[in-house]
Amino acid sequence: MRSVLAIMGRNREAKIGAVIVAVFLLTAIVVGIATALGITVTPYGPVQTDTGPKLAPPSLSHLFGTDLLGRDVFSRIIVATPNDVSVGVGVVAFALVVGLIIGSIAAVKGGLLDELLMRFTDVVFALPALVIAMVIAVALGPGVTNMMIALMIIWWPPHARLARGEALKVSHQNYIRSARLAGMGTWKIIFRHVIPNIFVIMLVYATLDVGTVILVYAGLSYLGLSVKPPAPDWGEMVSAFQDYLITAPWLPIVPGLIISIGVIGFSLLGDGIRDALEAG
Repeated sequence: MRSVLAIMGRNREAKIGAVIVAVFLLTAIVVGIATALGITVTPYGPVQTDTGPKLAPPSLSHLFGTDLLGRDVFSRIIVATPNDVSVGVGVVAFALVVGLIIGSIAAVKGGLLDELLMRFTDVVFALPALVIAMVIAVALGPGVTNMMIALMIIWWPPHARLARGEALKVSHQNYIRSARLAGMGTWKIIFRHVIPNIFVIMLVYATLDVGTVILVYAGLSYLGLSVKPPAPDWGEMVSAFQDYLITAPWLPIVPGLIISIGVIGFSLLGDGIRDALEAG
């Protein structure tokens, strides 16, 4: 592990990605806790109007400017961070756990169970993920929690397929054969030997996937399937102010840039971990 961290420390892209991810996660945690406790950590309230001149450009008093109601865009971006980050991390964490379990069971047990699990995985994987997520979100109603549930339902199959492939490699190792000869049960083999040995590889894929989920969630939020105004959300902000691209470009551009930076950060970190593992 130390060698992997040392290699990552020499990788500029990995360091940039780690810093971006750390900033996003720390912001999400601090703002999330503060919001739960009723503490305001932003210069202005996220729905507070007339904080300054309407449609004011970025300045020292309003870092990202104000919108047509005089709301501070910086405060709204910060307050929206827990939603977007929690959806990205939460959906991928769920997909990682489900994928690890299903893929490992299929690989180690084999036979009919493997066939059934993988055929079911293929069926879910073949469905148009974005369309299915939209249908589920519409059925459940708008909201961050419902969006997270919708994405969780359709996001795990790639993780399960990757886990099965890696678990098959591990299951043919000598120490697995020795464990079987020693009478160790299948479940013990899966949770004591298989999952721990494929977890790091799965974590790399999961890290890369967080950015994708954030982007998809922003797209669904853009379509109005997430929080309801005036509550802030990055995708919703892009959608609400797209008509101001010429007259007040900071309104749609700033949340769009934040989304892009988050996606790039997780991608750089995932690539850095993968490169470090390959070099190590």
